Amino acid sequence: MTRAIDRLRTAAAEREAAGLRRALRPRTPDHDGLLDLASNDYLGLSRDERLIEAAVRATREWGAGSTGSRLVTGSTLLHAELEDRLAAFAGAARGLVFSSGYLANLAAVAALGRGGLVVSDAGNHASIVDACRLSRSRVVVTPHGDADAVAKVLAERAEEHALVVTDAVFSVDGDLAPLRDLHAAAERHGALLVVDEAHSLGVVGDGGRGAVHEAGLAGRPDVVRTITLSKSLGSQGGAVLGAREVIETLVDTGRSFIFDTGLAPASAGAALAAVEILETTPDLPERSRATARRLAATARDLGLETSEPAAAVVPVVLGPPLLALSAAALCGELGVRVGCFRPPSVPSGRSCLRLTARADLGSDDLAVVRDALTAVAEVKVDR
Repeated sequence: MTRAIDRLRTAAAEREAAGLRRALRPRTPDHDGLLDLASNDYLGLSRDERLIEAAVRATREWGAGSTGSRLVTGSTLLHAELEDRLAAFAGAARGLVFSSGYLANLAAVAALGRGGLVVSDAGNHASIVDACRLSRSRVVVTPHGDADAVAKVLAERAEEHALVVTDAVFSVDGDLAPLRDLHAAAERHGALLVVDEAHSLGVVGDGGRGAVHEAGLAGRPDVVRTITLSKSLGSQGGAVLGAREVIETLVDTGRSFIFDTGLAPASAGAALAAVEILETTPDLPERSRATARRLAATARDLGLETSEPAAAVVPVVLGPPLLALSAAALCGELGVRVGCFRPPSVPSGRSCLRLTARADLGSDDLAVVRDALTAVAEVKVDR
């Protein structure tokens, strides 16, 4: 055994003792018979027959893969149609599809912020954190949701250009960024505002058009949105929505766009079907939000720490990683699959269960969840 491998084993043992080991647990098609409150399938569309049929049709017409990068052979008429439909749905000038939301964030922040100042919220997703690092810019991390702190950093900058980046709905806490205040600060100081709508598109705003649309900022040339197709839209992939100049910049300089194989046709076809469903079933987002409010109310009634959900994410904060792990396992024993978030996904001492509401959950499902959370509350009190 070499010293290098021995070092890795020692580090793994230390993570094990701290409750920070992670493992792949392949599931069955029916989530091992458990009620799914762990996935990001907020509208319950991933198993919708209309999406599945659309994916099959796209595969039969275009093949299993896109065959190349978007600038070579990976752009099809299907991709172009999806970009147009996403932009029209969300109220943006243009759209650009990526093979994941992670890569969309890397391109948007790294290309648009390069060489300037990037101001990032402390609660931003890891993909934004990595994008900031790749931007080769000076990066300032501001306190969570603090638009005044953002304005102060922008006012004191020496850089010629600047970019402010934030999640719209934060992926663990489930709260909403102060988008109007952030835009006001960015506009006042000549900065771009980049908003990650991964957890808001399809759930927040009129017909699920997102938090930027709800804030009245859709179509503003100084606002750029990144989205994922893998959450509310039940498919796979990501996109950037913004002004023509923004999209052209990403096509010319976005490394995670230029050098990546294009999105598979099946995913593009399924995402198109999901947009059509949202357009024709505008009450779906409210169903998901209503379920989230009921989940949060249940947790509060049981004395568990949670927050008022802005979208579909409901955290249940427990504290130590090992307690969160045991609580997640207990929920599984009682028939409910939940997310379990520990450092570095959350700050130290804030390990939590992450419940995700779905538009297709009914009263019987919520009764099962109540039983599981009741058991969690009892265990927490015993600790």
